[in-house]
Amino acid sequence: MPSKPCLAVWFRSDLRCHDNRALSRAAEQANAQNLPLIAFYIATPKQWLEHDVSALQVDFILRHLPILQTQLARYQIPFRVWVCDDFSQVPELLLEQCQNWNIQQLFANREYPVNEIQRDQRVARTLESTSIETHFFDDFTLLAPGSVRTGQGDPYKVFTPFKKQCFKQLQEADIAEAPTARIEAEAPSHFAQSPPESLADFAPHLDTKTLEHLWPAGESAALERLETFAEHRLHHYQQRRDYPNAKGTSAISAYLAIGSLSPRAAMRAATRANQGEWTSGSEGAQTWISELLWRDFYQHILTAFPRVSRGRAFQPHTENIVWRDDPEAFQAWCEGRTGIPIVDAAMRQLLQTGWMHNRLRMVTAMFLSKNLLIDWRRGEQYFRRQLIDGELGANNGGWQWAASTGTDAAPYFRIFNPVTQGQRFDKDGAFIRHYVPELKDLPNKYLHEPWTHPDADQLDYPQPIVDLKLSRQRAIEVFRQASEHS
Repeated sequence: MPSKPCLAVWFRSDLRCHDNRALSRAAEQANAQNLPLIAFYIATPKQWLEHDVSALQVDFILRHLPILQTQLARYQIPFRVWVCDDFSQVPELLLEQCQNWNIQQLFANREYPVNEIQRDQRVARTLESTSIETHFFDDFTLLAPGSVRTGQGDPYKVFTPFKKQCFKQLQEADIAEAPTARIEAEAPSHFAQSPPESLADFAPHLDTKTLEHLWPAGESAALERLETFAEHRLHHYQQRRDYPNAKGTSAISAYLAIGSLSPRAAMRAATRANQGEWTSGSEGAQTWISELLWRDFYQHILTAFPRVSRGRAFQPHTENIVWRDDPEAFQAWCEGRTGIPIVDAAMRQLLQTGWMHNRLRMVTAMFLSKNLLIDWRRGEQYFRRQLIDGELGANNGGWQWAASTGTDAAPYFRIFNPVTQGQRFDKDGAFIRHYVPELKDLPNKYLHEPWTHPDADQLDYPQPIVDLKLSRQRAIEVFRQASEHS
């Protein structure tokens, strides 16, 4: 055991050096006590599988680790990666390593799904029983979950009043960048090492060049993407965000999900581009700021209502819905061969890039849960297994919204017509033609409804797997019955 005690930072969903509260506070304490600071990440491959973390996201995380190690080295903070199967093994692993390296204090940023909360509680009990201090910080959100409450002290269940209260509290909140200081005390030289070769076994066999082009790893790449959006696209966000073939969105969600970009950095970029305003100024900036607060809202929901982390509907009466079991229809939806062009294009975008445009997430989720009347939980899980930006709060919240089972749920009788959505947001069909090339030569007149083409049976494209009008009526009736029996 090293004779000199040290402090440690445990990286989780915060794979960055800048604006990292746990790292900043740990560095501050290390310098104040003239103690070395070390850092680590714990890979839990079986937990990734259990939590349906996508292969793309695992690859994205693993590509970040050597970059993080290099960044930390500039601050004289050595970094290691430890491996165990799942969360159940984490407390004992940490106890062993804390004893090996004489770690006196452990710093980490909180995660809010119920399994992560329970893991951290076990870690705190295990370490503190041996007088090792644990310090956890709220860093994943703009405002700490649980801190935004109604006048009666209850958590908000609806977004709009939550947003209004957030703006009041943000006036007093500190969203300035948390500084990272260079560590003065020298850490044990033999602590530092490259992420173990065994981690390569967890990386999926993917087209790495394509991934690196679409999703370059690292905090610098995240900040560059954010600044490009804030400078060139933010003010047009309101007008362009719903059009999947336009570069209208920020495309930073993958970085926010694993924490290589902080939400405060995103908010600062937006307000800086909007002359310091949150609730006035550019309509595009205001809309995007609302999206950042939606992200916060769903994390607050995870904390206040743990049942949504356990696969339960936010609206209890919707547990009465009788979902259809239709494996063939579900598989057709997954593979983008439903016969509805905008749905199929969106699902193929997901398969090819690990990402889907937000408007299309709503369209495809509503098609599955309403037109096909298949349990939203199956779609939520499938998305999580495919998305590079998969994150429980946002993914669950979005799916429950579309399925009319969640907070701010769309009324059950509001069911997007995917044909109309395609005609409105992909009017010239460029997006559909890109992802459904078998329709690329079809005239616009038939592109969104290829079954109306005179030679529809000659097309290399399936007929719709469901009648949109009849399935809409069926869904309304099923949801109405569930509501009446609540």
